[in-house]
Amino acid sequence: MAELLLELLSEEIPARMQETAGEDLARLFGKAFAALNPREVKTFTGPRRIALTCQLNTEVPAETVAERGPRESAPEQALAGFTRKHGVSKDDLVLENGFWVLNRQTPAISAEVSLAERLPEILRQFPWPKSMRWGTGSSFTWVRPLRRILCILDGTIVPFSLATDTDTGHGLKSGNQTEGHRFFPVGSTCAEPFAVKGVADWREGLNSRRVMIEASERRQAIVKGINELAGQEGLNIAPDAGLVDEVAGLVEWPVPLLGRIDETFMELPAEVMQVSMRVNQRYFALRHSDGTAAPRFAFVANIEPTDGGAQVIAGNERVLRARFSDARHFWDLDRKQTLESRVAGLDRVTFHADLGSQGERVKRLVRLAEIIAPMVEANPAHAARAALLSKSDLSTGMVGEFPELQGVMGGYYARHDKEAGEVCTAIAEQYMPRGPADSVPTAPVSIALALADRFDMLVGFFAVGAKPSGSGDPYGLRRAALGIINLIRTNSLRLDLVALFVKASEALPPALQNAPDLDLLPGFIAERLRVQLRSEGARHDILAAISVGNTDSDIVRLLARTDALASMLATEDGKNLLAATKRAANILRIEDKKDGPHEGTPDASLYTQTEEIALANALGAVIPKVEAAFGEERYSDAMREAASLRSVLDTFFDKVTVNADDAQVRGNRLKLLSELVRMARLIADFSQIDG
Repeated sequence: MAELLLELLSEEIPARMQETAGEDLARLFGKAFAALNPREVKTFTGPRRIALTCQLNTEVPAETVAERGPRESAPEQALAGFTRKHGVSKDDLVLENGFWVLNRQTPAISAEVSLAERLPEILRQFPWPKSMRWGTGSSFTWVRPLRRILCILDGTIVPFSLATDTDTGHGLKSGNQTEGHRFFPVGSTCAEPFAVKGVADWREGLNSRRVMIEASERRQAIVKGINELAGQEGLNIAPDAGLVDEVAGLVEWPVPLLGRIDETFMELPAEVMQVSMRVNQRYFALRHSDGTAAPRFAFVANIEPTDGGAQVIAGNERVLRARFSDARHFWDLDRKQTLESRVAGLDRVTFHADLGSQGERVKRLVRLAEIIAPMVEANPAHAARAALLSKSDLSTGMVGEFPELQGVMGGYYARHDKEAGEVCTAIAEQYMPRGPADSVPTAPVSIALALADRFDMLVGFFAVGAKPSGSGDPYGLRRAALGIINLIRTNSLRLDLVALFVKASEALPPALQNAPDLDLLPGFIAERLRVQLRSEGARHDILAAISVGNTDSDIVRLLARTDALASMLATEDGKNLLAATKRAANILRIEDKKDGPHEGTPDASLYTQTEEIALANALGAVIPKVEAAFGEERYSDAMREAASLRSVLDTFFDKVTVNADDAQVRGNRLKLLSELVRMARLIADFSQIDG
């Protein structure tokens, strides 16, 4: 077993590409060197390097490889072609099972030789999303100019070059040297190359030269450092895991610092300040304990200043003042015009070439919000007003500068215009939830507008054939579907989704109202619901079983049935009922192919065993109770009644031979099983359930 260290040192790698690059390196390496059995594989990513360490076998063992050639009866030309291809003669072949076979002995190959042969190919084909050439005389590309290749196996350099017969490869060769931090400490020799002998030596050498090689360590240092500084002033960091990840990809030695925000800017909305700091400068917003914005911000330097950070902090405060001055300009300018006065201008803003302008979309939203409002106990007039103004902030300077504030700014401007509180809140919350961690609106008018927005998106883009395919979802339709699901689940909304899709499609241009892809929408929602349940660890197979052949699009009802069935199947009676019902369905499926279907009411005079009579009596008593419970949405009661059949079913299958010699008795027993399966199908398609 040997220890490998591979490090690729380059100019700055974009933070968003680093994690994927590490995963790609591990994947490509594992595939190329599977014969060396790499284990304990670990990757490291940072602003200037990606690296991989692992344990390897010291050689690829020798093996015999059998190449099967033509049949013994094949023409001589076929045999001649096979021998010529492999550079052998007929004497080198043997006959096995009627075929000519060439057995070739592959010699053992040392790990060093194998690595040196294959690594240049991996680096030349590395799948960066974007890459570049630099200098002259080489076609080799990397995300940024690649400066060093460190590759050592048990302390010895694995020698290889990126040069080929036709390409200089920028003269890059593997070696045993790397570099520490470029600038820190000031006046030090950290940036000078230094040699390493192994992984431990590499880790220690970089750490002493102010490089944290693990992204997780840098993230932890950022969060811990900011929290400690903020805590000293009784403040908290505004949660932003994405920004932490990004900053961890920008610095090699994170040094958190705090700056001050001028009080004159504190009248700006907190969201404006946070987005401006995040987008423009990668600063962290801080909050008071009550959640209000604090006049402080945090940032992360890549060096430890000799003056305690005074000069760096002053410079960042100066930059932030300029950013906030721009934001305040937009804030003041936007409020000089009401949202209502901006509505007419939406007719000149294209929403989609086939779906018209934003103005046309707003008209659809007003209509749909009014339809949905009574279903969610919202004021129809307020819902319509919120829909009318919902897209007006698209023309504001603030949203033009920060598109992610769409809706949020509309809510602020609506309050400035003295709109009703429910209308302002609905405009601000119309895009919520934006993701899995986002909160879900609960105010009725907000719910009506949020649902209208998503229903219009789904029917519109499905109608023009822009439904998601594979991993592609340019219009965020999967997110829109999950938004509908979360709004329904959080607020226990009893909605007929199919009917709402029809209502939404009626407002589309006439040519799109009967588009074939619109029929796919209920299934699209159902699939998103199954994905969500799977992510929650729930029994998504049960939902699938309930949905088969079920036209009910009431998500609350479907989930209530799913929960009730899952609870039943968690009991021994439920598990045995599932097994017995599947057994009955399989028997019927086989026998129906012979002389079925075996349907209709069984003839009591043909029962010959007490177990048949017991099952018939039990079904006669239980089926009406199950049907009544389903009709009243008492699903737990229905499942409990169904599970009570467990013992009588066990006895029936233990004592009764369904395929009796007497044809009439056999047919009658199959009808009895058919009654059981019919009742089961009222509950779910049990064949879809695991177990």
